[in-house]
Amino acid sequence: MHMLERRVLITGAASGMGHAGALAFAREGARLALVDVDGPGVEALAAGIRDRGGHAIAIRRDLSDPAGVHGLVTGIAGSLGGLDVLWNHAGINGPDFELLDLAAYDRMMALNLTATVLACSEAVPLMRAAGRGAILLTSSVAGLVGSIQNPLYSAAKSAMVGLTRSLAIRYAPDGIRVNAICPGPVDSPMLRALTGGEHGRDIGDRLLASIPMGRLGRPEEIAEAALWLASDRASFVTGVALPVDGGLTAR
Repeated sequence: MHMLERRVLITGAASGMGHAGALAFAREGARLALVDVDGPGVEALAAGIRDRGGHAIAIRRDLSDPAGVHGLVTGIAGSLGGLDVLWNHAGINGPDFELLDLAAYDRMMALNLTATVLACSEAVPLMRAAGRGAILLTSSVAGLVGSIQNPLYSAAKSAMVGLTRSLAIRYAPDGIRVNAICPGPVDSPMLRALTGGEHGRDIGDRLLASIPMGRLGRPEEIAEAALWLASDRASFVTGVALPVDGGLTAR
């Protein structure tokens, strides 16, 4: 078990890649705190992990509200007896660029970027005191190359890559590793919402055509990448933005 007794906090855990990640970390023996705005969903996930002999607590929290992030990490660390891994996974798509809804833009930036900054700022002192820790940020291939569909989402995810690299350099002497996962198109609720509208089929066709492997990713494939980055198997890996994208960014 590569995460035996490690204290792990995952945000955006109720569905999709976060859900798959929670199950993967639980399988490897982690003690989990799972956060999501979907209270019933994250409670059901935690209960299922406990039913299989694992340890998981569920917290309902809207991380797009900075007040909801304040004290979250330190409180969870108190409940778990410390914090070894923070996976900032929660995120949403951005609004249309030309018909810009400023409130929707502010909410997207608050959840995708500001919540990550706030959570990391609370996690770092805890990990520094322990002399070790791993922080993961879920960026996107849209943080590595431009997104035609969603430039504002791309802007937020690009900022997360820059944040990852800067934090990695700053806190490497403290034994804290910081890495980003950059999923390509993955069969998830977020992607289904994107491809389910009036022009959804065209978007879906273009996405598939952009992937050399010719298929969507599976949430479990992102979860395995996160598990590796957070574990001691990646003990000399920090500051990377790892594409898990079927070759999309290799073009």
